[in-house]
Amino acid sequence: MGKLNEDRVESIVQLILDDYTDERAVNKTDLYNQPDKKAIIDIVEKLLKILYPGYYSDKIYKIYSLRNNMSATIEDVIFHLKKQIMIVLKYCGTYSEYIDNELEEKAQNMTFDFMEKIPQIRAYLDTDIQAAYEGDPAAGSKDEVILSYPGLYAISVYRIAHELFLLGVPMMPRIMTEHAHGVTGIDIHPGATIGKYFFIDHGTGVVIGETTVIGEHVKVYQGVTLGGLSTKGGQKLKGVKRHPTIGDYVTIYSGSSILGGDTVIEENVVVGGNTFVTKSISKDTRVSVKEQELQFKN
Repeated sequence: MGKLNEDRVESIVQLILDDYTDERAVNKTDLYNQPDKKAIIDIVEKLLKILYPGYYSDKIYKIYSLRNNMSATIEDVIFHLKKQIMIVLKYCGTYSEYIDNELEEKAQNMTFDFMEKIPQIRAYLDTDIQAAYEGDPAAGSKDEVILSYPGLYAISVYRIAHELFLLGVPMMPRIMTEHAHGVTGIDIHPGATIGKYFFIDHGTGVVIGETTVIGEHVKVYQGVTLGGLSTKGGQKLKGVKRHPTIGDYVTIYSGSSILGGDTVIEENVVVGGNTFVTKSISKDTRVSVKEQELQFKN
């Protein structure tokens, strides 16, 4: 019986190993030239320490220690970010003919350009914190918003990923936002354009598509979808405006879906809960579902 089991094990091992020999996407085994998802998530966590010193960083009690610690963290991020960007550039057709020295130089320049955007990202996040604190009567303090609000975490990761997306870094921005999606239940594509003072309240189930444009002072509740009308065209729709445009001072309540690249929600609009919007809405409008009829049966 023992010998029979060993033969079966060997047979299964060989069966699976043989299945690795073709060119299917699931068979890529060049581990040294693939992005390291764990390393990219580690970069995200270190960038959060840089964005929010004192909140995500190790406990530090003296200002000189803070400077030394942050200097080391910044240099560490630069080193590892450049390394991962160099790897993901190999997946981009634009750089497929680059030799390693050219890839390294391009990755280094992208890394430096991104790191120089850190003060701008922090300026935007400061407005997002303000919007969350002012927009939620349950918020006890801005500290509470930073440390506990999933919406702010998802927005923070999005703002990191968005800058990398704008620089043309492939794959990595999506890995970052999908990590935040897994942590918070909030799915923001790094290609979306989102203005200052953005607040996602509660957040679970929020979806914001790639070509969405959101203005300033916008507030979104849980279960909101800013999506496309159809993905039937698949890759043929790449680069096409598929998702809505949301103006300034818009509030979108829970469970609402606003769909389509031609759909424009102008400023100062309130979109009520559980609405399904596929047409543009002019400014200063309130949109709601007509009162639903409830049925009670014994």
